[in-house]
Amino acid sequence: MDLTIISTYRCDSRCSMCHIWMHPTDPREEVSTLVLEKLPSGFDNLNITGGEPTLRKDLAELCDILYPKARILEISSNGLHAERIIPIIKKYPNVKVRFSLEGFEKTNNKIRGEDDGFNKKVQGLKMLQEAGGTDLGFGAVIQDDNVDELVELYRFVMLNKFEFATSALHNAFQFHKGDNFPYNREVVARKVEKIITEMLKTNNIKNWFRAYLNLGLIEKILGHDRLIKCTAGDDFLFIDPWSDVYLCNVRNDLLVGNLKRNSWQEVKSSKLYKEKVGEVHSCSQNCWMVTTARTAMRSKIHPSLPKFQVLKWVLRNKLKVNFGREICFDDYINFNKIHKDQNVNIRESFLLQKGVKRVITKADQKHYTQFDKYDNR
Repeated sequence: MDLTIISTYRCDSRCSMCHIWMHPTDPREEVSTLVLEKLPSGFDNLNITGGEPTLRKDLAELCDILYPKARILEISSNGLHAERIIPIIKKYPNVKVRFSLEGFEKTNNKIRGEDDGFNKKVQGLKMLQEAGGTDLGFGAVIQDDNVDELVELYRFVMLNKFEFATSALHNAFQFHKGDNFPYNREVVARKVEKIITEMLKTNNIKNWFRAYLNLGLIEKILGHDRLIKCTAGDDFLFIDPWSDVYLCNVRNDLLVGNLKRNSWQEVKSSKLYKEKVGEVHSCSQNCWMVTTARTAMRSKIHPSLPKFQVLKWVLRNKLKVNFGREICFDDYINFNKIHKDQNVNIRESFLLQKGVKRVITKADQKHYTQFDKYDNR
């Protein structure tokens, strides 16, 4: 099983696709080391994220607790405070680190509302590289505002010997907004084809399977069903800053327990847990994010192996690219069927806005009340 720990909703980026930064948590209420000590060992991938996890003063202590509990410990960060991760990398060189990077300087700073974000992230990852880090990379959210730079950004990342992960615009209960849809679905989807071909051209096996993950992103961008059925609850879980346990990070109705009040075993063996896992099987959301899609792509035999349908697609199209043939994406994807959006609003940019009032969410049972339903078509 994979586990994501949303360690805080404090954040010093001001992203146009996420308003977590406007609703920070009180540090005194955030998931504690005592709660995390309750977690069992044996996770495959354990991701510490946010908000911005480097804003937690005890991040190194969290890593000390969680590192022995997983095959891979990951930190997902905005990359603005790489110096706070250096001591962790020196102690645990194989901790996986991913910095959010939405494009080159102007594009990244516009989308993420950062001042000099691109340079800070690139220099920061190089600092971690010099400190001995072995699994370092960037992650980009594919959208209309950056898709034209995607291939060149990928080449830049590869040139600097870093990893490159992608996701697509999506809605989720913690974002405090629900307008994360492409402005032009087909244009964005067609441009993702180029990054898939680039990934298959490499000698990096990870990139070959990332190509398949991006095929799923095309389906997601067009508003189609997932390539592979969701396995939330069976294969992955999320813990939010208040220690609430959710089957996924999109639907706020899939809450199954709280680790302050309950043990891990009590949460996993509860009647509510079983009922909510049953609801996942009929879920109509078409989420396809690296955290959860990667899990769905894996074989039940062993987590390091892919499902047969994934392996078959990868090998077939890797051979095509090797022999100089083009991939016909229309053989796999129905571009005649594109979801029609109603009233798509232009996502705001908060680039360099100063003095914006931040409201601390009250510590009650209703942390996520803006939307009752989340549409990811």
